[in-house]
Amino acid sequence: MLNRWVVMPTCLPTVLRRCHACASERFRPDGKFRVNAHHKLLDAWLLVLCTACGETAKLTVLERANVRSVRVELLDRMHGNDPALAAELLQDPTLRRRNRIALDWDGAWRLDTGGSDHLGHEVIDVSVRFAARIPVRPARLIADGCGLSRAEAERLIAEGKLVSAVRLSGKLSGDFTFMLKR
Repeated sequence: MLNRWVVMPTCLPTVLRRCHACASERFRPDGKFRVNAHHKLLDAWLLVLCTACGETAKLTVLERANVRSVRVELLDRMHGNDPALAAELLQDPTLRRRNRIALDWDGAWRLDTGGSDHLGHEVIDVSVRFAARIPVRPARLIADGCGLSRAEAERLIAEGKLVSAVRLSGKLSGDFTFMLKR
């Protein structure tokens, strides 16, 4: 029987960027936006707060965009400070590249295994789905989900008792399946 696990975000990730005021490198997004109009042009930013000094930084979402080219739903969501929109935008590689930021997902996600009834089986077949693009080490996920230590999960990978079509070393942020034979 195929078990389905889901990696789900629990909150917005920390934004890694240097603070101009205190030289800290961590910002907390709270889902607030600022939209500024210049006649027929719009600028929009996602606001983030420095975790050390509280200074506000702006991540550019729109820059001198024509009002007619911006979807009304997007504008309404920005005016409403929609935290789901902030999560979507932080996932956008173009926004991250434009603003020269990286994301730190430590403590901002959880693994939903659907219960622990699979732990007693000799063979476990699991499909892991990511609700957001969260980079996680597969060995850590498997260890957490199966109640193993990370060293034991690494040993099972080396022995060939933990197999997958994807490489289980490094980090993944996309769906994968694996099979564990005890």
